[in-house]
Amino acid sequence: MLHQELRLSIMSFLANVEWANFKKLIEVTQASKGNLSVQITKLQGAGYIKVRKSFQNNYPLTECRITPKGREALEKYVSDIKKLLNI
Repeated sequence: MLHQELRLSIMSFLANVEWANFKKLIEVTQASKGNLSVQITKLQGAGYIKVRKSFQNNYPLTECRITPKGREALEKYVSDIKKLLNI
C-alpha cells in the first residue's frame, strides 16, 4: 500500500502533523486534486488515515490525520526499506 510515491508522501507528511487539510496536501505533494483524492480514499479504506469533512465559510473542508494503524504501517515500511538497503 505504501510503496506508491504519492501515498508514501501523504503518509510521511501526516506523520509529522496533527491534521492537514486537502489544500495543504496538494501543496506538499504537488499532486492533482483528482489523484490526491483517489489516494486519500485508498489510504482511508486501508484504515491508515482518518478523513474529516466539514464546511468553512461555505466551502468544503477536507482534513486528514494518520491513524495508529497507519503510523505502525509507515514505521514498518521504513524499517523494511532500511533493511533492504542495509542502512
